Amino acid sequence: MDIVYTIWLRNVKRYVRSKSRMLGSLGMPLFLLLVLGFGLDSVVTLPGMEQGYIGFIMPGIISMSVLFTSVFAGIQIIWDKQFGFLKETLVAPVSRLEIMLGQTFGGATTAVIQGLIILVLSLFIGLEITSIPGFAIAIMFMLLIGISFTAFGIAIASRMDDMHGFQLIMNFVIFPIFGLSGALFPIDSLPSWARSLTLLDPLTYGVEGIRYGLLGTSQVDPAVSFMVLSGFTVFMVFVGSYLFRKISI
Repeated sequence: MDIVYTIWLRNVKRYVRSKSRMLGSLGMPLFLLLVLGFGLDSVVTLPGMEQGYIGFIMPGIISMSVLFTSVFAGIQIIWDKQFGFLKETLVAPVSRLEIMLGQTFGGATTAVIQGLIILVLSLFIGLEITSIPGFAIAIMFMLLIGISFTAFGIAIASRMDDMHGFQLIMNFVIFPIFGLSGALFPIDSLPSWARSLTLLDPLTYGVEGIRYGLLGTSQVDPAVSFMVLSGFTVFMVFVGSYLFRKISI
């Protein structure tokens, strides 16, 4: 487990030392939170939502921050390929599974930190957390989103050598994932065909889990959300580790 911890620590230190990366990742989530939240809060009325529309989208924006940070953590694999660090790591007497897990946990940790920053800022904007256990539930779902989508990013990056191509593919993939997750609109208000697509999106269960933890309300049973997202996390870690073992330098 030493190699897992070492690679995890490397990723976390790189993130903490890169203030521009940390601040830059806040731009889009804060923009959506402020513009959509305050812009539509007085226009959109959601039944059973005491905190209004801005309260409804806050868990979705937090999920967005975790999603984007975790998925793009996979670019570290391509970066390490190009600068030779990955080659030196792979020839070391350690398993590739340990290297992949270290990268996954490191990316997931930075994603959760990014999500927590948005969460703290949301408290100043007006978010009211229902309970301390609910706060812990929200963090648990953030962690599951972070691990699953970091593994997803690593799986894609393991088959690529071009950073620009990776960014284009990830943008093509994650925007539909975020858009269909119910982060910005109630699932129950969708037509049946769109609701079916939303329920096929794994991020939906992360958004609803965080929403349940922070607001005490959810459109999907939190136990179902936990089981589906946990299953997706295990699946993506398996796929990511398999493709990473096939990586060639």
